[in-house]
Amino acid sequence: MTDRRVRAAIAALALVGAGIAAYLVYVHARGIAPVCGTGGCEKVQSSSYSEVAGIPVATLGLVAYLTIFASALVRGPAAAAVGLAVSLAGAVFAVYLLVVQIAVIEAICIWCVGSAICMALLAGLSAARLVAAPA
Repeated sequence: MTDRRVRAAIAALALVGAGIAAYLVYVHARGIAPVCGTGGCEKVQSSSYSEVAGIPVATLGLVAYLTIFASALVRGPAAAAVGLAVSLAGAVFAVYLLVVQIAVIEAICIWCVGSAICMALLAGLSAARLVAAPA
């Protein structure tokens, strides 16, 4: 796959993740229950784990996705490294949050799972991009 196609895939997936995060920011800000097929989304979104230092986790995710998207628009190893660093940090944090959902909150948010999948895929694509990045 060419660098351009990898960057396009990263950009598209980052927009999907940003859409999920934006929806969760919206429901958090409005104080409404998210649409949920598992029944656990509201419990997760209203838990103390839904914020870090007073900042909604969804807002952090939205910033991360937009940063990854922006890095995909720029060619070169520096942009690839930024995208990889942010996506790896996001993937690690997403795993932590999934463990918290299962072990502590005892509820699963399907939106959070979708975001975690997006971030894991972005980490993989970003790693492949950096490895193949032209110097």
